[in-house]
Amino acid sequence: MADRFRSTEGLIDALADASFDRPPALVSNAHVTGLGVARALDAHGVPVIALDRAAGDGTEPVVHDGLAPPSDAVDFAGAVTYPLEDLDGFREDVEAIVDAAGTEAVAFGCMDEWALAYAEADPDGVRLPYSGIDTIDDVLNKSRLYATCEDLGIPYPETHRLGGGAGETDGEAGDTGEIDEDALEEAADSLGFPLVVKPARKREFEEAFGTNVLIVADRGEFEEVVASAAAEGVEVMAQKRVDVATGRDHSLASYVPPSGVDDALAVVGNAAVRYPLQFGTSCLVETADEPAIEERALAVLENAGYHGISEAEFVYDDEREEFLLLDVNTRPWKWISLPVAAGANLPMAAYAAVTDAEYESEGVDPAETTRWVYLRDYLSLLAGDDAFWDLLSGDDWRRLVAGSFEREGDLTTGVYRPSDPAPAAKLFETEFVDREYYCSC
Repeated sequence: MADRFRSTEGLIDALADASFDRPPALVSNAHVTGLGVARALDAHGVPVIALDRAAGDGTEPVVHDGLAPPSDAVDFAGAVTYPLEDLDGFREDVEAIVDAAGTEAVAFGCMDEWALAYAEADPDGVRLPYSGIDTIDDVLNKSRLYATCEDLGIPYPETHRLGGGAGETDGEAGDTGEIDEDALEEAADSLGFPLVVKPARKREFEEAFGTNVLIVADRGEFEEVVASAAAEGVEVMAQKRVDVATGRDHSLASYVPPSGVDDALAVVGNAAVRYPLQFGTSCLVETADEPAIEERALAVLENAGYHGISEAEFVYDDEREEFLLLDVNTRPWKWISLPVAAGANLPMAAYAAVTDAEYESEGVDPAETTRWVYLRDYLSLLAGDDAFWDLLSGDDWRRLVAGSFEREGDLTTGVYRPSDPAPAAKLFETEFVDREYYCSC
């Protein structure tokens, strides 16, 4: 495991004394998602270098609360310039790290900004196991995603583009940096209140507002949020608040190789429990047999020409009685360990596609249920005031406490694993201090 999270210069010095028998993986961020990717790759002997933003000025000693660095699956960990603040500085840091390692590396961006940064910066010596920047943006950008859904006849929530972006101009609202007042008026009249305001591209909105979606209660609040987004150069849209069936959110977890969707490795996951319950992040996910979800998600990816790891998120609309596509994440996500446990090691498949390594899935049985739990949030639900019925059995809890779940394969976790205890121990250390890591994933 990495002995500590180093400054950029400290990491470069440490790598200069290391040797690698295969290209290491550069995993960013270095928190729950990065931990899942690192463990998936380490299971096949792939060396992992965890890279993330640092607290403070980036010099030694470096403060970093992410949970991946102390894992036995991570060989080295250290800071790089945060790409949303300085993309050129990020490129220079990564190139220096790869040069010090003495071999090319494979990039795994585990949040939107990291996946986009590796693709956009295109550092020398870095292999991308996913599509380039233009294709990624076509999928990540919700304005373009929903246009694709319209073309393919895939249901999605009623959505109105409002503008406010600072991107390329193509004659459409949202690309000029100005709000389309007529579109705002039409959205308010059509959707009513409360309604949802969400960005075309998630991460810039999160940096500005501290969340990736806002629910506004009235016209005044709506105008204020949209104006604030415009000031930040973030393209936004208004969306109908869906009458979501709790516990029926489904996603397609997949790796599409360059050969196309016919050769995709895919698992459908049902986010049975979220924390908080209605609009929180997943904390209990289980595999599901939903062929329609797989078919629709792969159609979107094929239309975009995307290859790589992705998660296509669907919610079930009680009013329309059908699944609606909300989002496609073109990178690993929080419960990436679920498909791995189910027999589809998506990170390793992606790594093998751009290296000399070999990987073949052991097969996924849709009749067998595999579950993933993030115990920190799940236990918070059990201890909270909201009515919540425990979905884990007594036998599940015994296996979790004993650690035998690691050997039996149908239950896995986000952080806690007795065979790799340091990440869970670090979570205990950081849970009770007045300091919060910048991303829950």
